[in-house]
Amino acid sequence: MTEMLPKSSLELRSLVTEQGTLEISLIDVPILSLASDEVLVRVEAAPINPSDLGLLLAGADVASAMVEGTSERPVFTAPLVGGALRSLAARVGKSLPVGNEGAGTVLAAGTSSVARSLLGRTVAVAGGSMYSQYRAVKASSCLVLPSGSSAKEGASSFVNPLTALGMIETMRREGHKGLVHTAAASNLGQMLMKLCLEEDVPLVAIVRKPEQVELLRSIGAIQVCDSSMPSFMADLIEALSATSATMAFDATGGGKLVSQILTAMEAAANASAREYSRYGSTLHKQVYIYGGLDPSPTILTRNFGFAWGIGGWLLTPFLASIDPDTFSRLRSRVAAELKTTFASSYTGEVSLAGLLDPLVLSRTVKQATGEKYLVVPNPAAF
Repeated sequence: MTEMLPKSSLELRSLVTEQGTLEISLIDVPILSLASDEVLVRVEAAPINPSDLGLLLAGADVASAMVEGTSERPVFTAPLVGGALRSLAARVGKSLPVGNEGAGTVLAAGTSSVARSLLGRTVAVAGGSMYSQYRAVKASSCLVLPSGSSAKEGASSFVNPLTALGMIETMRREGHKGLVHTAAASNLGQMLMKLCLEEDVPLVAIVRKPEQVELLRSIGAIQVCDSSMPSFMADLIEALSATSATMAFDATGGGKLVSQILTAMEAAANASAREYSRYGSTLHKQVYIYGGLDPSPTILTRNFGFAWGIGGWLLTPFLASIDPDTFSRLRSRVAAELKTTFASSYTGEVSLAGLLDPLVLSRTVKQATGEKYLVVPNPAAF
């Protein structure tokens, strides 16, 4: 590192106190000497993903938040909800960095040839602590963006793209031939739709609004069901009969949607059954919950036989389960299709300090489909 490089980095931290409050603030973190295999990235764009919100907000009551400090160094505080403090005991008193992924420019590198080859390149990183002005990471963890791609275009090149690819890989690995996806008009949902169209994978998309139906149809979707319509269950059964989809990825988690999907899968399977069984169809139906848009309990009405399963699915365990060659193949595909299949759109941009505005956080915590915000830690870089 040279004398021209920064000595510290402004970083966002989330803290849960013993008094049952959440405190989010900005602190200066020293930039240490780089190891031989590390690079220093100037973070220029980092998305706010649903997976970031759990760590960032810890289930606090944003509506009751207060902001003190200065405009450059605001301090956001909010009370935790109910008995949340008990489940957060392991992080009480610990100031935690936030931000799963982001992108920016490599300003400095260690002595290894791999690290040196990244100098001046625009890279995407999924190293955590990305709501920060600068981030030291392993050179091997960087995804070099295609020539002409900006940090903003590459900021969401890890979580959503690899989740969409991982869903299809999981489907094939477990022997299913079609998918169901909820909250399907999101950035992730649109990526998955494009992938399924490219690879001829039958996909049933479930959305909540008529305009979301039109959005997905505009990119080629065939089977789209609106859960707000009175005909939803009939529409879903018809779509499942047409696609034979028996695996679902659900972003909502709570409520009765998981049960409705399993019920519709069972009805579609029984429509072609040659004989009756009091135990239901033998066709295995699988739903993976990978999000929590609805924090209420998951309600099951067990009228879908006995050949079914419900589980959780997260990107990190999936990536740990695949071999290095498969991971390399998936990352290379993301880079090649960054501006097409894996393009992301954003509702707005905020600075690190701007993210602590209660109005901004109240919008992000709603996790509304089609609304996604981008944190810009270094606005002067553009």
